[in-house]
Amino acid sequence: MTAAPQEPAGDRAGWDLSTAVVLFHDALGARLGVGATDHKALGLVRRDGPMTLSAIAAGLGVVAGAATAVVDRLEAAGLVERFRDPGDRRRVLVRPLSGAAPAERDAYARLGRETAAFMAGLGEDERHAVLDYIALTRRLLEEETARLRGA
Repeated sequence: MTAAPQEPAGDRAGWDLSTAVVLFHDALGARLGVGATDHKALGLVRRDGPMTLSAIAAGLGVVAGAATAVVDRLEAAGLVERFRDPGDRRRVLVRPLSGAAPAERDAYARLGRETAAFMAGLGEDERHAVLDYIALTRRLLEEETARLRGA
């Protein structure tokens, strides 16, 4: 008789979640002909509207040159365009050219439905625990990212 597999400990669960998120964005980016970082940048521009290269760099935690390369790839894939800021013609902004591709819409719709169904089945204390874990994980990842980058 074999024992049932145990749930991963907190550190393993966090590692597995982080890996799954990176691979998810890599797979979606690949569907669009770009990489995971490019896909995250596209998400920033879609979510926050037209933005400068420096804002994209800050959102991704990369230097300006890396953000320029990301936008170059997104532009070559037909996903974003650069344009002059009408309020300050010296500034260049980046905006998405279209909404999410069908593969993205389907993936995010399924994630939303499944997550909402899971959360609906939890009691209030359990929902708070899940949301607290997500907030803690995000905070720790942001702090470690800043530390690793020397900030």
